[in-house]
Amino acid sequence: MTEPKDHIHAHGRDVLAELTPLGRELRGYIPEVYEAFGKLSAAAQNPGALDAKTKELIAMAVAIASHCDGCIASHARGLVTKGASAAEVAELIGVCIQMMGGPGTVYGPRAFAAYKSFLPEANA
Repeated sequence: MTEPKDHIHAHGRDVLAELTPLGRELRGYIPEVYEAFGKLSAAAQNPGALDAKTKELIAMAVAIASHCDGCIASHARGLVTKGASAAEVAELIGVCIQMMGGPGTVYGPRAFAAYKSFLPEANA
């Protein structure tokens, strides 16, 4: 039995659509925290010895291991933006499954669905 297409892609765009207004409201109360987190994220993701795509792949692995759907959605979008292929994302998820066992088989598919939701052909 296959899931309807809308459900399959709910872990990407829909998660971010739900979280964005909530984060905006909270940012109004603690703007310094959000600004500092933004600077930390930018500094950590800047290419250096590791290129930007590799860093985004690492971030996705941590998001999967942390069981964070919002993080998964954000880094799925980043992986598409940075040109990661479906094969690269799938192999990353394979390592997560190896290291995490059962939870990897739950959050890995969510991550792959989120990645696919940001692909241009998913929104055609």
